[in-house]
Amino acid sequence: MTARPEHGSATIEAVIGLPAFILFVGLIIFGGRTAIAHGAVESAAADAARSASIARTSDHARTDANAAARASLANQQIDCTRITVEVDVSGFATRVGEPGSVDVTVTCRVDLSDLAVPGVPGSRIIRAHTSSPIDTWTERS
Repeated sequence: MTARPEHGSATIEAVIGLPAFILFVGLIIFGGRTAIAHGAVESAAADAARSASIARTSDHARTDANAAARASLANQQIDCTRITVEVDVSGFATRVGEPGSVDVTVTCRVDLSDLAVPGVPGSRIIRAHTSSPIDTWTERS
């Protein structure tokens, strides 16, 4: 039996396999960070809608929703490079005794530039929308 020299085959395997493994790990981290941020933005939208729906005036509803969304994202340690909170307070125009609701959309731009994975964008926009009913018998303005 003659031995076949396989000098350098482990090096070639490492050169091919290591970058693929690093890319795979980077994509897993990207997916995890995106999923966590999406859940946090959904939670922030729900908190904002609830805060807006218990306000007495439409102006207070906008202010309370904005503060609640930002506080929720900060409490969950989500660093958004830009946060937008859109509040539809048209439900405050309904008469007492008629159902109304507040709609809130929270948009967060998440910075992903630290991943440095090919094909992964430097940032990603995550958006969530939630609606919350206004108490039917509470006076509105």
